[in-house]
Amino acid sequence: MAPKTKSKPKKAKKAKMKVKVKGGKLKASLKQKSAARKGVPAGFSTVTPHINVRDAARALDFYKKAFGATETVRMPGPGGKILHAEIKIGDSHIFLADEMPEWGSRSPLTIGGTATALCLYVEDADAVFNRAVTAGAQVKMPLADQFWGDRYGKLADPFGHEWAVATHLEDLTPEEMERRREVAMAQMAQKPQTHPGSQG
Repeated sequence: MAPKTKSKPKKAKKAKMKVKVKGGKLKASLKQKSAARKGVPAGFSTVTPHINVRDAARALDFYKKAFGATETVRMPGPGGKILHAEIKIGDSHIFLADEMPEWGSRSPLTIGGTATALCLYVEDADAVFNRAVTAGAQVKMPLADQFWGDRYGKLADPFGHEWAVATHLEDLTPEEMERRREVAMAQMAQKPQTHPGSQG
């Protein structure tokens, strides 16, 4: 048989539930804010490029000179190779390691090319581009103001990786972008050697 005082605990329980719901909402809100970071190391974004190079020690020196990279991790591997290293350029991290074909890890120099490019946004594309060339990078596409609103050019580093160096100049509407694209495509049809990505 239920006790006679059943109605009083009900009221108390109801009041407690209100507090819990409010607290639950707050807790859920805090969880939502931190959910994007769950499982991601502090300071990292969701995607981190991982590149293989021939002579990682020399590559680390090059990236410091060319792009102002800061080395944060270096792990020695077999035969004096670097098993894993990490650099930071601006607010972005890059992993790199010596190629180890016996483990299925090959560099662009070994496979004879690369299917990817790393895009580096900086405040002064001209300064970074020129510094990289002085450090040993090869111009693949001269730096120029592009129709999509960036000052942009492409380089190949001494290890076979391609880098796009860019400074964002202006935001365009889709209509402006399309008009500029049409003009740029017409100009490229007349002068194929100026096609983006071609040899400078």
